[in-house]
Amino acid sequence: MTSLVELIGQVPLVLPLIPLDIPNPGAGTAPPGSAGFISIMGWAKWIALGLCVLGLIVAGAIMAVSHRRGEGGEHGARIGYALAGVAVIAGAFSLVTALAGA
Repeated sequence: MTSLVELIGQVPLVLPLIPLDIPNPGAGTAPPGSAGFISIMGWAKWIALGLCVLGLIVAGAIMAVSHRRGEGGEHGARIGYALAGVAVIAGAFSLVTALAGA
């Protein structure tokens, strides 16, 4: 049985192939005319958050009606999905900013 140290010793060293001076493209600037696109993204965010709020209201109303009939169980999942949607929508900007490194 070959040990892990022996296997690593057999792998050729590829470090010299990696460029050490990687250029930094900087933060960059938005292209001309991008203000309209940014406005549309803001509208989409608010519409999506509004739909999530409506989803929470509907889930609460269904939970109240179903409780009277002795049903209930999938309501937690409905509320969980709506809250997960809110978290994804609200964190989208921060997530993209973090991944882009801006």
